[in-house]
Parts: sequence; structure tokens; C-alpha cells
Amino acid sequence: MKVTIVDYGLSNLRSVQNALAHCGAEAKLAADAETVLAADALVLPGVGAFRDGMRSLGERGLIEPIRQKAGQGTPLLGICLGMQMLFDESEEFGTHPGLGLISGRVVKLPAADTGGSPQRVPHIGWEPLLPAAGRTDFSGTVLAGVTPGQECYFIHSFAAQPAHEQDRLADAFYGGRAVCAAAGRGVVTGCQFHPEKSGPVGLSILSQFLNICLK
Repeated sequence: MKVTIVDYGLSNLRSVQNALAHCGAEAKLAADAETVLAADALVLPGVGAFRDGMRSLGERGLIEPIRQKAGQGTPLLGICLGMQMLFDESEEFGTHPGLGLISGRVVKLPAADTGGSPQRVPHIGWEPLLPAAGRTDFSGTVLAGVTPGQECYFIHSFAAQPAHEQDRLADAFYGGRAVCAAAGRGVVTGCQFHPEKSGPVGLSILSQFLNICLK
């Protein structure tokens, strides 16, 4: 299976590429519109600020090609910042528009937990994945191979808030609050955690993404 990883200068691409290769994919990097438009499947990774990520995509002329591919039914997986950029907008460093592939916005994690005690932001660590409200398991999603309660690795200061509950696939809890851990609409899926850093559980998610790409 051939997978194209979008390279816009804000990601540890090699770890994502190595994880996909471990799952049996032929993963190549793409920093130009022509290669993105020719892709059979896309992965949008990322670390850093939403504003900088969208700016870098724009400078490379990649925003419209990514939107076009998603509209054509090409499977797309966003990871961490890549997930956040799938949404309509983010409040990080002011309000900035995203790719608009999943309705909703990205907001800062609260500085205090539900009991009023200060909590560390960014949120860093391993957290259990739980089906979002209205779901009993992860069937039919890239998380289909995950048993609820298995843990993945998070590092983030902002989190997505999908506008439609049906787009919310999984939650993790931080400071007593449910945080959107994964979201999806159609062929577009995002993981706030890093599957490439989440051991066997993360590899099972990438493998399921590849299975979806083959359908």
C-alpha cells in the first residue's frame, strides 16, 4: 500500500514514515501539490502551532490539494497538529482558519482541572482511549483494533471540539474533562495522540488506516 505523508516543515516525519513502513506501507514524503494530488492515501502529521502549520501549508500551495483529495474520497489521517488543522478554525495565537474538513474548532486546554486545582498544560502522557458519547466501541473506524481503555501517547496544549457529536470517535480524560482524542467524517480521520509513538496500540491504528485505504 502506498501512502503519501504531507511534508510542510513542521513534523517529525521520519517516525511516522517508519511506523507506516513497519505496518507494511510504502510511505513517501510530499512537499508539492502535484505529488499530493497523485496520492492514493494521505497522512498529515504535525507538531507546533496551528497558525504556523496552516501558513506552511499555504506557502507550499498544499491547502486546496488536500481539500480536493478529501473531497474525492482519498483517505486522510491527521495526527496531533495535523488533526487540529482538519477543523474549521483554532483560537491558538488568535483565530485562524483550518482546512474545514471536519466541522468544529480548536481551543486551549483549561489551566485548571474540574476541582479548581492548576493542571499542567501542555498535557503530556499516556491516556486510555474511550468511545465517545453515543458509541459503545470503535467499530467502523481507524480505532477498530483498539480495546476501549488501551492507552496512547498525548502531547498537546489545544484540543478539537467537533461541532457534530457523530464526528467524535474517541475521548481521553484530562483534569476530569473529556478531551476529543479522535474525530472523523467520511474518509477523513484525526488522532490527537501520536499513534507512531504509542507502541503496539498505535501500530494497530495505522494498520487499520491502511486496511481502510485498500477498500
